[in-house]
Amino acid sequence: MKLTICELSYLNELISSCVNTITCMSLFKNQATNEELKSLLDTHFPIHIEDYNRKVEFVKNVETATGKLNVPELNTSIFAENISSSKVADPITVNTNVTNLTDREIALSYFLTLKRAGKEYAIASMEATNPTLRQFLKDAYTMSCNHSYEIYEWLAKNNYYPIILSTDEQIGNISSLYHTIPE
Repeated sequence: MKLTICELSYLNELISSCVNTITCMSLFKNQATNEELKSLLDTHFPIHIEDYNRKVEFVKNVETATGKLNVPELNTSIFAENISSSKVADPITVNTNVTNLTDREIALSYFLTLKRAGKEYAIASMEATNPTLRQFLKDAYTMSCNHSYEIYEWLAKNNYYPIILSTDEQIGNISSLYHTIPE
């Protein structure tokens, strides 16, 4: 089964995105100073290489592409704890003359890349007609979700990204709009 033009177009865009992610991660790994962040980048990096290689396999020969991606388990710690929303994230200073990235800039850039990639994987998977490619794209979406969770967690734990919990009043206002349907 050949790729549809839609699948080929999505793969081209996703491969280009991988080139960007891998290139940036190479820089990030060399500039990160926080050991926990470095460890996350080092752990995630080979999975992004694998992701890139699987996509290239699909473009080169869809019939022999395995599409199997090593999807990491969701690793949670801080979000499982009771999170207080009373702490406001540290203010951001925009750096308009960058020579070296801060750990915050590295993590935020990577986090936003993962979020965007996840959206693209989700859309592409819904339009894939090849079952192997469709499963691969769904796995790549899960990989992006799990990696972004870990980076978001690191950002929040280091007070670089806000976690704002909803109030009981806000929850009550929304929940009062809906009622369960008897089954």
